[in-house]
Amino acid sequence: MNRFLNRLFAGMLVVSACATLALPVLAAEVDRIVAIVNSEAITLSQLRERTALARSNLKKQAVDIPPANILERQVLEHMIVDRAQLQKAREASIRIDEAMIDRAIESIAANNRISVAELRASIERDGISWSKYRDDLRGELTISRLHASEVNSQVNVSEAEIDNFLKNHPDVISGVEYRVAHIMLSVPENPNAAQMDALRSRADRVLSRLRQGEDFGKVAADSSDAPDNIRGGEIGWRDRERLPGFYADAVAKLKSGELSQPMLTASGLHIVKLLEKRERNGPGAQSAVDQTHARHILLKTSEVLTDADVSARLGALRERIVNGTDFAELAKAHSADLSAARGGDLGWVNAGEMVPEFERAMNALLPNEISAPVRSTYGWHIIQVLERRKQDMGEEYRRNAARMILLQRKGDEALEDWQRQLRDSVYVEYRLESEDAD
Repeated sequence: MNRFLNRLFAGMLVVSACATLALPVLAAEVDRIVAIVNSEAITLSQLRERTALARSNLKKQAVDIPPANILERQVLEHMIVDRAQLQKAREASIRIDEAMIDRAIESIAANNRISVAELRASIERDGISWSKYRDDLRGELTISRLHASEVNSQVNVSEAEIDNFLKNHPDVISGVEYRVAHIMLSVPENPNAAQMDALRSRADRVLSRLRQGEDFGKVAADSSDAPDNIRGGEIGWRDRERLPGFYADAVAKLKSGELSQPMLTASGLHIVKLLEKRERNGPGAQSAVDQTHARHILLKTSEVLTDADVSARLGALRERIVNGTDFAELAKAHSADLSAARGGDLGWVNAGEMVPEFERAMNALLPNEISAPVRSTYGWHIIQVLERRKQDMGEEYRRNAARMILLQRKGDEALEDWQRQLRDSVYVEYRLESEDAD
């Protein structure tokens, strides 16, 4: 089980769900189809609902909102990618049960420092039914699990890559964070001279607008091809080391408010703006960390095994362990994780390394206690804590930090490529205004 991947997509669900609290009620009208993705329709009412949410997000970020037709087109592209991902998830038999939605809602409420009842009341005051809200969360969780299966699981970092990274970044945890926004102008694979000329002309127009003082977020919202364009291109706060390599090199030379020159990569041209930077007292300030020695048994659902089936099987295994059967032997015989060969032993786990659902359950256990079945993005687990300690990690801490940085970088790039390939593989027919069929 790869325990360093939980940060790759952290925060996406909470941001989306919190923004929903401000979603205005849309006027009822006769609906029509604005796009078809494979055989599924996207309707005008769905598009306008998502556009209203995007507009609300941009207002919260104090970003100038682009013209309505441009924003609507950007949002429609996002909806097409989301629909393609949900179709892919159905093909992969990815299912989200009600208990998982309940846990997500509890997490959203906790992050907003309100109760679930207060969250529900706020949503319903805005005219959104609780069932609709839960359905939206189901879609978010489904896509997250798809990413974990299709992308995260394919991302690996070798010891040689860690050695090379530490050689070039001796101050791996610098204590400095940057708030960055970007614009990405995509380029097709193996572009010809005419396509490159068109890309450079487009970049010149974007730079001209920015240098004339036009709001960066507005330009990103109506020009960038990156998935975060409807958030004004904001990446958010990150350590320099957790930025893509060429972004990190660029921001190191910038002062707050300055723009980079366009940077060409295989995916297109990139323009970066450094919004702010700050010193922080994070994990790099000290190397002593809390650790838990844990083991687990992992079972996964399939076309013939539902969540209820798997949870019941784990419950039966837990009962056998409580009655004296050796945990390690059952893990070797039943666990679907690579740790099965070690009797399910995960070794010493640092705080923050496991996916949130697993970590919450693990942290709630006393030494030698065994959890009830726990659902995570990887499947169902029963967990046993063997012991806990506070450990001065030294070099191991630096290597783990480097591994997480590299996983995030590679994961971001892999997700972007995967989404682009998925978008190119689906049939799309536009019916918004007079678009040609794609």
